Order: sequence, then structure tokens, then C-alpha cells
Amino acid sequence: MKPVFSGTILAVTLGALAGAAQAEEVCMPAKEMKSALIDWYGEEPVPGQREDNNQLWASDQSGTWTLVKSMADGNACVMAQGDNWMAGISDNKQLAALLD
Repeated sequence: MKPVFSGTILAVTLGALAGAAQAEEVCMPAKEMKSALIDWYGEEPVPGQREDNNQLWASDQSGTWTLVKSMADGNACVMAQGDNWMAGISDNKQLAALLD
């Protein structure tokens, strides 16, 4: 679902500009990144939100989200992260909420 992913990336980017915590680049082995997101933040991959080497992770419970890029060398890097994950809300409503 490429259009949904693009809409989510736009919403995430605008959210980052609107005050969400922007990530400092953090890289580590991909297995460690996966474990950290699951164990520390309770995040899981968001279904249908993967494009190329990017995967969006989120937690409905804590409201956190993380955009992770997988690298060819087996590492993964945090590209952006933030709070106020809005699962189940359409792209247009997400965008409207982020701009408020």
C-alpha cells in the first residue's frame, strides 16, 4: 500500500516539524534495534508501512513511533521518532491533527 505509506511519512515528517521529538541518528545491529523497540518501547512494525529499507514501528499503548532504516551492512538506523501515534485514524485526519 505505497500511497498509505507515503501519507504516513508525510504526516510523520510534519509531526516532527510541529514539535515531535526528532531523532538523533542512532545505528546498531538490526537484531538489537528490533529487540530495543519491542522491549523498551513496546513498539511493533506497523502493517503495510514498509517501503524499500524503511519500516515504521509504533506502540498503541505508549503512543510512540519510530521510523527505522535498514542498512546493507546489517545495521539499522533511527531516522525519526516521536510521540502521539494515532493508529486507526485516516491520513487526512492524522494530518489535520498534526497541524492543529
